[in-house]
Amino acid sequence: MLTTDIIKFMGLFAALNIFVFSIYFVDKQAARNGRWRISERTLLMLAFFGGSLGAISAQRLLRHKTQKEPFRSFLQGIVVLHVLLVLGIGWAGMTVGFL
Repeated sequence: MLTTDIIKFMGLFAALNIFVFSIYFVDKQAARNGRWRISERTLLMLAFFGGSLGAISAQRLLRHKTQKEPFRSFLQGIVVLHVLLVLGIGWAGMTVGFL
């Protein structure tokens, strides 16, 4: 993988996670003001499809859905899955010579 490809991927990853953090912020504000909320399923799907860093950051910094089960456990599971995936890709890349 070329360095420019890695930079593009990291930029997309950062943009996705900022977007997910923003969605969690909007949901937190809606909860405070008694307005229409974003479904937990949508929040978890955004985390699953690459926004787990933004989701877990929003959960911690905004104190949003920190007590809600099973949401909290599902989000933690998604984060663990992503960490294992990154470690696996890194290990495979090192053994094959990609990284």
